[in-house]
Amino acid sequence: MTSALEIAANLTVAASILLAGRNSVHTWWTGIIGCSLFGLVFYEARLYADVVLQGVFVLTSVIGWWQWLRGDHGHALPISRVQLRTLGWMLPAAVLASVGYGLLLHTWTDAYAPFLDSAVLVLSVVAQLLMMRRKLDSWWFWLLVNSIAIPLYASRGLHLTAVLYAVFWINALVSLRHWRRLMHEQAAAIAAADAAHE
Repeated sequence: MTSALEIAANLTVAASILLAGRNSVHTWWTGIIGCSLFGLVFYEARLYADVVLQGVFVLTSVIGWWQWLRGDHGHALPISRVQLRTLGWMLPAAVLASVGYGLLLHTWTDAYAPFLDSAVLVLSVVAQLLMMRRKLDSWWFWLLVNSIAIPLYASRGLHLTAVLYAVFWINALVSLRHWRRLMHEQAAAIAAADAAHE
C-alpha cells in the first residue's frame, strides 16, 4: 500500500527531476527535500543502498546548487560533455563498485536484491556527479539507472515509485535532447561573441 510518505517523496522528487530537465537551478533545493523523504521510504523497504544513495544525493545537491550558480569562476556552469578518456575509467570503476558494494550488502545485511540495489546506488552517484558539473552525459546514466530501478522498486511493492521512475526514464530521454540543443545554442553564442570581439 502506498504511504503518505512515499507520495510526498515522489511528488517532491518529480518536481526536482523535471526542473533538472529544464536546466533550472531550483532542481537542487527541491531535490534535497525529496531525497530526505525517500531516505525514509527506502529504509522502511530495507533497500539500504538506496538509503545511502539518498544521503549522497542530499550532500551532492548542496554542492551542485553552488556549482550551477558559481562553478565557472564565479559564473554559472555551461552545459558540456564528458571526455572519452574519463568515461574509459569511470564505467569499469562503476561496475567494480557495484559488485563490491553488492557483495557487502549480500554478506552483512538482509538487503533485498543487493546487487541491483547496489547498481542503482553506484550509477546514480556517477550520474549525480556528472549532473553537478552540468554534463550532458549525465542523462545517459539516468536512463540506465531508471531502467534498473523500475523493476526493482515494483518488486518491493513500491508501485508509485516504480511508475515515477518510468516517468523519469521518459524525462531523461527528453532532457537529453533538450540539453543537447541548449549546449549547441551556448556554443553558437560563444562563437558569435568571439567573432564580434575580433
